[in-house]
Formats: sequence, structure tokens, C-alpha cells
Amino acid sequence: MTTRVTGLTGATLPDVAPVCHECVWWQSRTAGRSVDKRRWIEKTETEFGAWGTVYYDGDDGRVLGSMQYGPARLFPRAAELPAGPPSDDAVLVTCVFLAAIGEAKDKGATALETFAYRYPEGVSDYGRFLVHRTAFPRDFLSDFGFQTVRSSGRVELARLELGGLVPVVEGKRAKVLRVVREAFSPAPVLERP
Repeated sequence: MTTRVTGLTGATLPDVAPVCHECVWWQSRTAGRSVDKRRWIEKTETEFGAWGTVYYDGDDGRVLGSMQYGPARLFPRAAELPAGPPSDDAVLVTCVFLAAIGEAKDKGATALETFAYRYPEGVSDYGRFLVHRTAFPRDFLSDFGFQTVRSSGRVELARLELGGLVPVVEGKRAKVLRVVREAFSPAPVLERP
């Protein structure tokens, strides 16, 4: 399977999951306040550029996944969450997450922050990854090296310092494609001789 990666913008937004088309949870300050997503997109693209990434199957064009991220100031809800606000120097990952680490570093960010949720023992993967779609499981982020900045109840603000990341010989896009390919490819099945 080949993979194609492009920026999440107003032009590519129609390709991603329908729930993302009008969702402004991160862009609004309170649940009752209306936000014009088109205006938010225009402002964000002017200030930051693409505000995420879309991953396509290179063979049939099917969308494999997407993520949303950008400077924390562009996501006002982050300032109101328990354990917030995120730091001014970090790029905040708000939805999904694979290549955000490398892409944020390439854009000059010194750190990456996101909100985490500490689940009680025994919660299924469905509950951990599909119920709270706007916060990552804390142990999942720990595996990537994120450290807790602040916590309030079960919600944490987690941070990954990007200063120590060392570029690899493999190009940025090649690495992203490899990681996405590995994530969406089935694991090999061992057979007895």
C-alpha cells in the first residue's frame, strides 16, 4: 500500500470524517458560543498554514486518517480545560496524532502539548480511544515521551520537548509514510514450520 500525505486545510477538510466538517469544539471558548469555522480556517491558514494532516491511501485515494494541530492560541477551548492552559511555545495536538511531532519540529515549535485523560484500570480500547476523541489516554502519550505539566482530576496537560529530537537520515515525508503504513498494515502472522 502506498500512502499520500497532505495538509489539513479548508480545501481538504471535505475529505476527512464528516464529524470534523462543522466541529468547532476546540475553536470555541464555551459550549453555547457559536464559531464560524470558515473564518477560523482562514485566520489559522494565514497565521500558521495547514492546521493538520490528511493521510490518503495512494492506491485508491481513500482517507486513512487525519489530525488537527496548531498553536494553542488558535484553540481557545484549551485554555478552559482542567490542567490547562497549554504553553505559548507549544503546538497543541487536538485530534489524532502520528506525524504531528515531526511536523511541529519542522515548523519551529519547541514543544508539543496535548490533553490527556487517566483512565481507570480495565477500560477497553474502545472506551479509551473512541469515547473521549478529544483527549488522549495518558499511558499512550507516555509511550511517546510526554511528561505531565499539570493535572486536575483525571485530566492532564502533557508536554513533549522537541529540542532534543535529532533529524534522521530518512526524509520527513518518507518517515511519516512508513509510520502510517505500519499503523494501517496488519501484523505478520507467525506460522509453525
